Amino acid sequence: MKWRQVITVGFMLFAMYFGAGNLIFPPVVGFNAGDFFWPAIIGFVLTGVGLPLIGTATGALSSGGYREALKKINPVFSVVLLVVIYLTIGPFFAVPRTATTAYELGVLPFLSENTGLALLITSIIFFAATLYLALNPDNLANNIGNYLTPILLATVTIVVVRVIFLATSYDGSSSINNFGDGGAFAYGFTEGYLTMDAIAAIAFAILVINAIKGMGISDNHEIFKGTVKASLIAALLLSLVYGSLAWIGNNVLISNELPLDQNLGAAMLQYLSSEALGSAGVILLGLVVLVACLTTSSGLISACAEYFNSLLPNISYNTFAVIFTLISFVLANQGLDTIIETSVPVLSLIYPVAMSSVFLLLVSNYLPLPKIAFHLPLVLVFISSLLGLLYRQKFVSWSWITSQPFFESELEWLPILVIGFLVGYLVGKLVNQPTVSFSQEH
Repeated sequence: MKWRQVITVGFMLFAMYFGAGNLIFPPVVGFNAGDFFWPAIIGFVLTGVGLPLIGTATGALSSGGYREALKKINPVFSVVLLVVIYLTIGPFFAVPRTATTAYELGVLPFLSENTGLALLITSIIFFAATLYLALNPDNLANNIGNYLTPILLATVTIVVVRVIFLATSYDGSSSINNFGDGGAFAYGFTEGYLTMDAIAAIAFAILVINAIKGMGISDNHEIFKGTVKASLIAALLLSLVYGSLAWIGNNVLISNELPLDQNLGAAMLQYLSSEALGSAGVILLGLVVLVACLTTSSGLISACAEYFNSLLPNISYNTFAVIFTLISFVLANQGLDTIIETSVPVLSLIYPVAMSSVFLLLVSNYLPLPKIAFHLPLVLVFISSLLGLLYRQKFVSWSWITSQPFFESELEWLPILVIGFLVGYLVGKLVNQPTVSFSQEH
């Protein structure tokens, strides 16, 4: 691939992952981290930036993306994992979050108070427009996205640069959390889950593959190399944006008059935009975020409807689009904070399994693996993550669960993954189990 093509795909990847809804998380990470800023933001960037781009590059190892690659692990597992992922980045969490983020940043600043009726009316209008765009997949949403992403990035850049100059007169905030060893890193790491980008990569990989093929490139090795280079460009841009927003949250003295009935991240962005550009900053940010969330929601509804229609062709694409839009509408009216709080335990279970699958596929590209080297670690990772979830949600009080290595950092699944992989690989070799490879020739 020529560098011009690599840069084009890199910016496309950046646009895909730089959703307006993700803007609300970095300032809060910086604000809560206080004196533990660097471990917190490193943890956040690992899951919010690193894992999504690794996931995208790994997906390019198969010409059919993860839909084809996961089938080679197990066809049933492939369907179950992809169904869960599409529902998570679609109607259950990500799409409702776009509506509530649009409300809190694009509508609420101009209201006298935050009411359920205002959210209801906003979500009716928002999802009517979402459904219209999803049912009419022409160039409208793409054109808006192509123009809007640079505007959104430019707006954030202006706010960041302006506030950095303002921040020189402020002292760094003191941490309101007493993070223990690894606590700040674990906090940032798990907050990065909330972007949902790492699991979205499993759904987005095929879009990148098709985009590169559309440039006239058909060699799988070149597609993979181009995806890796484009991923590095997108990772750099995302890291700069998230890091800057987190730094601002960490260094700017936030007003004590922030509304208590609003999501902290959304309130902080409004406050910072006002500090930087006055009322014009609030209006500009609100309008850009409102349209950005609309294009994101219509794209996700369309992607989910397309996937489920491929599974169940007797049910039309339009029917799925309507069903998923209605589900999103109902869940959006819980409010932004409720959606985020509800997603945390679900994501803490999905992420380890999804990321383990990605890493195992990546390894198998260079080392053909017996199927038990896939199956055993994935089963063990799921069990470990489930036990950790049950303990942290106080459903069980078995103290032995906390004895797992890296439990305090919420990374107890990593040693389990390594051990399960090594045992599975050795057992597979001993019984001469046929191997599976996801090399670039596939």
